Amino acid sequence: MAITDHDTTGGWAAAEAARPAGLRLVRGAELSCRWHGVQPSISLHLLAYLFDPAEPALAEAMRHLRTDREQRGERIVEKLRADGVPITWDEVHGYAAGGSVGRPHIAQALIRAGLVASTTEAFASAWLGARYFVPKIDLDVFEAIAAVRAAGGVPVFAHPRATKRGRVVPDELIVELADAGLFGLEADHEDHSPAERAEIRSLADRLGLVVTGSSDFHGTHKTVQLGAFVTAPEVFEKIAAAATGVTVLG
Repeated sequence: MAITDHDTTGGWAAAEAARPAGLRLVRGAELSCRWHGVQPSISLHLLAYLFDPAEPALAEAMRHLRTDREQRGERIVEKLRADGVPITWDEVHGYAAGGSVGRPHIAQALIRAGLVASTTEAFASAWLGARYFVPKIDLDVFEAIAAVRAAGGVPVFAHPRATKRGRVVPDELIVELADAGLFGLEADHEDHSPAERAEIRSLADRLGLVVTGSSDFHGTHKTVQLGAFVTAPEVFEKIAAAATGVTVLG
């Protein structure tokens, strides 16, 4: 199992303490990134596995992201409350449980208030997708890959073909990211169609990148199940062997 919370390593210690015998744990994070090669720019997520959390450049970048996410969350809650929505910042912050505050935690509060039935509905344009949307800062994706590599980590592009989430980057960028140190592409993901998974596998094969799976589990407030999509054992071994930051536990 991998723990890759957004822009934080805050859950590493708890995950290690809770790890049952026989379960190998991959510590990492999911970094909020952006490609500025087009206008408007396109956001993307970079999974960083087994990096050294004490490496200064990456640690500072992640701290900056967390601070911005928290400030953004507070602004969204303020906008909702100004329209009479009965949620509080304390409640939303509590859902994050010390981790990075994000829109899924605000969605949890909206579900609890009976205003939406699911996270998907909360992310629609009537709510957090547009009406109460507040932009956030992201890392330049090339700088993020360099920072992850410098910290001994292994960078994998998360859900690169998730068109249902919005705009996706062209294959030409993925070629450039591979040249810059990208290690793999996440193919098996809930937001990828069978055709999109096949496209990713073909591209990864052409570029010499590994292919991973991911349930992208964010908690029981979402429909996805933990372990819904897995990574092949031989790919897991390649990721573990490529890392020099921290080791796999177990």
